[in-house]
Amino acid sequence: MHTYRYATLRQRVLVLWCCVWAIGLSACATAPVSTTAVPAPAQISVAEGMARTDTTGYLRADEVREFAFPADHGPHPEYAVEWWYYTGNLTDAQGNDYGYQFTLFRTGLPRTDASQGGSQWRSDAVYMAHLALSDGARQRFVARERFNRGALGLAGAQAAPFRVWLDDWSVTSPDAATTQMRIQAQDGDIALDVTLDATGPIVLQGDRGLSQKSAAKGNASYYYSLPRMATTGTLRIGDTDVAVSGTSWMDREWSTSALGTDQVGWDWFALHLDDGSDIMLYQLRNRDGSTDPFSGGSVRNRDGTVTRLAASDIRWAPQGVWTSPHTGAPYPAAWDIELIPLGLSLTVTPLIADQELQVTVRYWEGAVRVDARRAGSSLSGTGYLEMTGYADMPR
Repeated sequence: MHTYRYATLRQRVLVLWCCVWAIGLSACATAPVSTTAVPAPAQISVAEGMARTDTTGYLRADEVREFAFPADHGPHPEYAVEWWYYTGNLTDAQGNDYGYQFTLFRTGLPRTDASQGGSQWRSDAVYMAHLALSDGARQRFVARERFNRGALGLAGAQAAPFRVWLDDWSVTSPDAATTQMRIQAQDGDIALDVTLDATGPIVLQGDRGLSQKSAAKGNASYYYSLPRMATTGTLRIGDTDVAVSGTSWMDREWSTSALGTDQVGWDWFALHLDDGSDIMLYQLRNRDGSTDPFSGGSVRNRDGTVTRLAASDIRWAPQGVWTSPHTGAPYPAAWDIELIPLGLSLTVTPLIADQELQVTVRYWEGAVRVDARRAGSSLSGTGYLEMTGYADMPR
């Protein structure tokens, strides 16, 4: 859902810092910048990061629209924020488990005369990317971050042919229909090179693709998913490339506005069950600890039918606490979740306890295992979980 990631705007917190950083780029537009240096940790909270107050010059996601593919895989510069979000659960020939997250974010700069024209270094957008790999057998997690401006081919996005890139990190498609995508990224001793093939139709999240995040009109995103993509390729954590295969999930969102003032974080789940069903859930958390009524999700069954879930259809029960040795943030150690209309109970546990990204804005995102129960039968699965806002809690 990528709840920021404004509300399903999962990483808007990351996005706000990007805006601040990008404004600095615009001010010194005649000089190149490093594309690999990681900036110092941001001194802002998730709630602050979701509060984009200046929407001048940008459209807002305030009504249902018609989606057009493959064009909508490409950029939407008329909106202030968007991202291409990929997660995957993979195994090698020996049955060892791995996970990956690869995300490219675009953030538009304030629309002023100063941001137009002038130096060829000048840009109206900044891009940020995250690459994170999980190695279950060795209990190792590594994450990297990059930034660059959308100028001189340093970073950008296009629909035909489909390509989104930041330096040599990219997602591309070899076919006009964009049913297949390839992710390529490496940084030092980690690398990812995988091909993703869609095995089912696109799911429009929320109300026909309009995902409302709070009561205010326009506090929403346009949001769709490719929940199940067959995946093959290689990854590297260390000095050896490993052949892997498995299943990936693509989330796609764009918007302009922010979360509500009482919303302080979110928990997002993208899960694959072995009966062929795909589950997306998100809980928006309010300042008083309650679940915001604009939380929800969807379940796509093996036959392609989609069930939309409202906040009242889901019972959330975090289990235990894992305290980050890096930030001191207390995250739920596991989750028990009940999808009431479906009679389905889920237990979600991390592949590795420590999958907290040490990047500009701290958040936890990693590979998970799933145990499910329905009508006396048991199911299993894999997926990804994102938890934000916990590093900002008073301690």
